[in-house]
Amino acid sequence: MTSDTPARRRARVFSRRRGTPSRARRRLGAAVRMIAALALAGGVYTAFAPGAFAEPNVQLSAVAQEGKALYDTSCITCHGRDGQGVEGRGPSLIGVGSASVEFQVGTGRMPMTRQEAQAEEKPRQFDDAQTEQLAQYVQELGGGPELPEGPLVEDIKSNPDALARGGELFRVNCTSCHGFGGGGGALSSGKFAPALHDPTAEEIYAAMLSGPQNMPVFGDNQLTPDQKKQIITYIQLQLQQEKDPGGLFNLGRYGPSTEGMAIFLVGITLLVFTSLWIAGKS
Repeated sequence: MTSDTPARRRARVFSRRRGTPSRARRRLGAAVRMIAALALAGGVYTAFAPGAFAEPNVQLSAVAQEGKALYDTSCITCHGRDGQGVEGRGPSLIGVGSASVEFQVGTGRMPMTRQEAQAEEKPRQFDDAQTEQLAQYVQELGGGPELPEGPLVEDIKSNPDALARGGELFRVNCTSCHGFGGGGGALSSGKFAPALHDPTAEEIYAAMLSGPQNMPVFGDNQLTPDQKKQIITYIQLQLQQEKDPGGLFNLGRYGPSTEGMAIFLVGITLLVFTSLWIAGKS
């Protein structure tokens, strides 16, 4: 029987070590496999995911062709050929839809005169027909949200609860930026939420769909079309027509707190002077 000498034991240990990969080699192999798996997943996603690019050789309608002519003379400098955008000048218009054009161009915010923190409303450069042509071109170019057909304001005679529901939705979703009275408010980085005294139903609906500036997008998953119409109903009937609900004076239209504070300060001042006058007479 062969004895198990120390030399033979060392030889067996060394042979097992040579046959087993080192810890560094195992880690390197795991890293290589992970990178290969990530590259494979990225390749599959790139191959099958829809890209945000304009479709080549798209057949435009007659209205969209008119819009393309306007785009090529007024918008291409900032937004680039086929709406792909120009870095440092203007974003891509692929996927923004006709609703964004209805809001930005229809309110005169676009085209911008210069780069600022926020595009402000100004006199329009395009009339209704031209705005519709530009909107149709952008819609056919890359798709996106569109304004629905039909009226955008609820008939409170047939739906009397629309005004109350619209007010509740407005207070939950809109007052943090636009104020309880729709007077607007300041935001960060020089931006602001505009007042809601004058916008039309189409402008408000388009803003909710497109989310201009710092405004969030209220898609149909966040607010249904009926809920958007209820909010518009509340804005137009309560804030635009009633002017100052809940108060007698226009003190910023931030709600009853400003009027209550003003009445308190004026009342206290009158009481102090009245007390001094009475004390002086006595």
